[in-house]
Amino acid sequence: MSPNVVLVTGVSRFLGGHLAARLAADPSIERVLGVDTVRPGRDLLRKMGRTEFVRADIRNPLINKVIDSSHVDTVVHAAVNTHTGSGGRATMKEMNVIGTMQLLAACQNSASVRKLVIRSTCAVYGSSSRDPAVFTEGIEPKGLPSSGYAKDAAEIEGYVRGFGRRRPEVDITMLRFSNLIGPRIDAMLPRYFSLPVIPTVFGFDARLQLLHSEDALAVLEHATRQDRPGVFNVAGAGVLLLSQAIRRAGRPAVPLPGLAVPPLAQFFRGARLVDFSPEQLRYLGFGRVLDTTRLQEEFGFTPRWTTRQAFDDFVHGRGLRPMIDPDDIMAVERGVGDALARMR
Repeated sequence: MSPNVVLVTGVSRFLGGHLAARLAADPSIERVLGVDTVRPGRDLLRKMGRTEFVRADIRNPLINKVIDSSHVDTVVHAAVNTHTGSGGRATMKEMNVIGTMQLLAACQNSASVRKLVIRSTCAVYGSSSRDPAVFTEGIEPKGLPSSGYAKDAAEIEGYVRGFGRRRPEVDITMLRFSNLIGPRIDAMLPRYFSLPVIPTVFGFDARLQLLHSEDALAVLEHATRQDRPGVFNVAGAGVLLLSQAIRRAGRPAVPLPGLAVPPLAQFFRGARLVDFSPEQLRYLGFGRVLDTTRLQEEFGFTPRWTTRQAFDDFVHGRGLRPMIDPDDIMAVERGVGDALARMR
C-alpha cells in the first residue's frame, strides 16, 4: 500500500531533505511534512518543492500534535546525528535517543500511523578482532558499543523493537547503513579521507565496505514507498582495504602506534576536522563487512555503486588531488619489491 501522508525527520540535512524532495515530486502522495529544528538551506528548501516544513524538536511531546493533526500514515526517521555537533555529546545523545523515544511515543498514540522507517547503522555490530568475516542481520555483536553514535543506535534499535511489540500492526523497516561516502554528504569518512595526511594505526589495515550517499537516499525512498518490514544491512558490493582507499585518494598515510591515536583523535575533534569517537577508531582499525543477501532478495534493492565505485566517485566529486604522485609511489614499491626479491 503506497503512502498517503509522509513525515520525514531531519530535513535540514542531506538524506532527510532530498528524500522529502523526491516524495514531494510524486503526485500520488497527498502530503509530505518535513520536520527539523532548523530551517533547511535555501537551495535544499527549493528542491523540497511542496514539502510542508515544520520547525519542531522531536524531543518535545508536541510532535504528537503534528502527527495526529496531519493524519500521518508513514514516518521516516532520518534525523539521527552521526557526529557530535556544537552542543557536545550530551546534546547528541538527547537528539538521538530522547528524540526517538518521543517520536515512537507519538507513533504509538496515533491511530493513523501504519509504517515506520528507521535509519540505523551497522555500527551496532561493533568492530573488534573477534568479529566474523561477514555480519548478517541475525549475528549478535561480541560486545555492545560503549560510546558515541554506535551506542545511541543500539539503544534506538532496542526502543524500536519495544514499539513493534506494542504496535504489531505497524510495519517497521530498519535499515542498517554501512559507512556513507559521496561527494555531497558530510560524514566521518569523507572528512577523514579529505585530510592532507591520513593517520592510521600501525599494524592494522581495516576492511571497508561503503555505501554511496545516493544509494542510501534511494533505499530510504524504496522503504517509504514499499511495504518491506524487517531489518536489512545496506552496503555496496565489494571491499576496500584502508591502505587501498588512502592510495586512491592520493593521500600519504602516517602509521601511528596505538597509544598515539587517541590524543591525535582528540586534537582532530577539538579542531572540528574529524569527529573520531572510540567506536570509529576501532572501525578504522578492524573494519566491518556486511552480508546484503536479505537486502537484495527480500527487500528488492541492489545498490548502484560498489564500494570501489562509491569511493572513486567521492574522490572525483570532491576534486581531491594527490599529495604525492602515484607513479612515484609505484616506483618506490617496485624498488622495494625488487630489493626483497634479491634478498630472498
